Amino acid sequence: MVASVRPQEAAQPLRILHVFRAPIGGLFRHVVDLARLQSAAGHRVGIVCDSTTGGSRAEEALRDLLPCLALGATRVPMRRNPHPSDLSAMMSVRDVAERVRAGVLHGHGAKGGVYARLAPVRGDDGVPGPIRAYTPHGGSYNYRPGSLSHRGYMAAEGVLARRTDVFLFESEYVAARHRTFVGEPKCQMRIVHNGIGEAEFVPIAPAADRYDLVYIGELREAKGIPWLLDALAMLRNQGRALRLLMVGSGPDAESLQAYAARLGLAEAVTFEPPQPIRPVLARGRLMVVPSLAESLPYVVLEAAAAGQPLVATNVGGIPEIFGPSAFELVPPRDAGALSGAIAKIFDEPPEARDARCAALSDFVQARFSMTRMGADVLSGYAAAFAARSAAMPSSAVARATAPKSA
Repeated sequence: MVASVRPQEAAQPLRILHVFRAPIGGLFRHVVDLARLQSAAGHRVGIVCDSTTGGSRAEEALRDLLPCLALGATRVPMRRNPHPSDLSAMMSVRDVAERVRAGVLHGHGAKGGVYARLAPVRGDDGVPGPIRAYTPHGGSYNYRPGSLSHRGYMAAEGVLARRTDVFLFESEYVAARHRTFVGEPKCQMRIVHNGIGEAEFVPIAPAADRYDLVYIGELREAKGIPWLLDALAMLRNQGRALRLLMVGSGPDAESLQAYAARLGLAEAVTFEPPQPIRPVLARGRLMVVPSLAESLPYVVLEAAAAGQPLVATNVGGIPEIFGPSAFELVPPRDAGALSGAIAKIFDEPPEARDARCAALSDFVQARFSMTRMGADVLSGYAAAFAARSAAMPSSAVARATAPKSA
């Protein structure tokens, strides 16, 4: 049976299909949390994601999530960049959406947003197919304004906006970028900040043997890692024998290890594969987020919630997380500013440092609730259903609301 969504179904249990590429990182965390929240609220949830990334950690996470996925988990090959195989992946999304009779197609990230909004899912009896929701996670919005890539991606976002029923921006920053470079959304929209749970505010017991600095995330130049390594070299040249633990994976892992060696940091930097964040935070005295661009990173939320001392760059939605403490953020691509901020925290009296960390944790707890995130997403869906119903001709509404034979 083909997918169809009737206006009166908006307030009833929904069939929600989340579409995204890589089952790794903050985007995956966001989808996992939404799937659990929506399933607990009585909705039927499924996901479609890439089959070539994530490795064993993704497989384990998806197995753990399966009890919440009444509509199942489907994995198909998806490329990071535009590729002719996108058509095949999009048709797979269409086939799954029609098979499970999805009422909501929710795309996450640039690639998931393309598939969810362009997949030609059919309705029946004159009733439209599923509503199309889109949550950007930075991605295409983070390219340098004026560059060829940025102009191309923003032009594509303008076209895709016509196929969008509701934007669910995870930060004020990305929403502002959309307004500036694409235009004011003509559909429904919400700012839905990433949210975290109460357990993540429990203080972390320090490990017995701690590194001085810890980095957690993708190993790619766009995360600002070369500037972090430069800052570490500066600090060590000042006589501070600091050690850095880097936890993550990514396409620039080998080049970053080579760069650390060229700086004479081979013995000062340890690289480890991805692993759960809280045990890693316990192994470091200070977490550093040197990113050149971000949306609203979970790693910053989680570290701030746990009261971890933190140095981060003033990019993307990070100032929204820091709120009144945003003045503490450092400019990106500035190893000197980064090293100075790190030294300042290590030289700070423990009482003052702990008070600052506690204040940031309290701010995050008040503003970035996982429960609120889930409710705001469902509110966005409901608004999209209501707008669609209001725009439908009366004859179509009559057909949509008429009793259907089995």
